[in-house]
Amino acid sequence: MRFLALGDSYTIGEGVDEADRWPVRLAGLLRERGIAIDEPEIIARTGWTTDELSAAIDEANPRGPYALVTLLIGVNNQYRGRDAEEYRAQFTDLLRRAVGFAGGDARRVIVLSIPDWGVTPFAEGRDRARIAAEIDVYNAINRDEAARAGARYVDVTAQTRSAGADPAFVVGDGLHPSALSYAEWARLALPEAEQALAATQKH
Repeated sequence: MRFLALGDSYTIGEGVDEADRWPVRLAGLLRERGIAIDEPEIIARTGWTTDELSAAIDEANPRGPYALVTLLIGVNNQYRGRDAEEYRAQFTDLLRRAVGFAGGDARRVIVLSIPDWGVTPFAEGRDRARIAAEIDVYNAINRDEAARAGARYVDVTAQTRSAGADPAFVVGDGLHPSALSYAEWARLALPEAEQALAATQKH
C-alpha cells in the first residue's frame, strides 16, 4: 500500500537521518504489525508555508490513490506572522487535495497538529506565550477542518510542550525535533493509521 506524507521541516525531518523521520518510523511500525505499506513518498521542505506546499504538490504531481495520506503544515505561516484566516483557506484546499490523493476517502487522511516551537531553546528571548497562543489558533483551525472533512487527527503539540526544552528532544539547532520526538509522534499516529488502513481494506 502506498503512503504520501505532505508537510514542511517536521515531515522531512530537518536535522535527523532519513530513517528517523516520523513518516518513515510510522511505516516501520505498521510493517511490524503485519501491514504491507511502502516507504512514504514525502513532499516536504524546511520553511514551507501552506501556499508553498501547494505549489510543490503541483510540481511533484503525485499520482493517487494512496492508502494513507498525512498532512502537517502551518508552523511557517505562524512564524512569518501570516493571517489565520488565510491559513484556514489554504489549509482547507490542501486537505481537499489530500483527500483526492486518498482516492476521495477522507478516512485515509491523517492531519497532525502543529508543534509548539515556542518551548524550544531556539525561542529563548521571544514571547513564548504569544507563540503558544498563535499555534493554538492555527491548531483549532486544522482540527476543525479535519473534522469537517471527515479526516483523522493526531495531536503532537502536547508532546512537544511536555518535552519542553529537554535537549534530548531537539536536534543541534535547538529548534527542530530529534529522532526521539519523531519516534513518539509515530507512536501517537499509529492507532489512527491502523484504523485508516483497516477502513481502506474494508472499502
